[in-house]
Amino acid sequence: MTREGGATYVRERDGEGESVGEPGAGAVRSGGAAETGAGEPGAVGSGAVGSGAPGSGAVGNGPAQDWARVFASGALGDVRLGERATLVQFSTAFCQPCRATRRVLDQVAGLVPGVAHVEIDAEDHLALVRTAGIEATPTVLFLDASGREVRRASGAPRGDQVLTALARML
Repeated sequence: MTREGGATYVRERDGEGESVGEPGAGAVRSGGAAETGAGEPGAVGSGAVGSGAPGSGAVGNGPAQDWARVFASGALGDVRLGERATLVQFSTAFCQPCRATRRVLDQVAGLVPGVAHVEIDAEDHLALVRTAGIEATPTVLFLDASGREVRRASGAPRGDQVLTALARML
């Protein structure tokens, strides 16, 4: 785990041995379509932020992921939930929009007290990618203080979109 900007960057192998982009269940698209979930409209690549039903966890992707447990397990190293919210970014090394997303989320986490930004290398955590229903990078999960996923965005969101989504959940 390394620090880049204001984010906690998680890059550790989970033993899967696959890499992003290989054919199969573990492949993750880079810079793909915006997935807003819950029937909300979102333009392809817009970074539109969607919302699921309260308590639904991964939007449109099966059972809820227990993010508080994932963070507490140590599987991602020494990462912690933010006091008020956590922005979890799934990225890959070759993803251009991921870099812009990192900058935006670092800025927002610096502006809003109690908000943490954690970046997870999707290539190194394929089991978590599958469990969380991540289909493209960058994907940002908006977690509340207890680690429950409230919103998610695929594509590179703008700062105003992230601030608006955070304001709705805080």
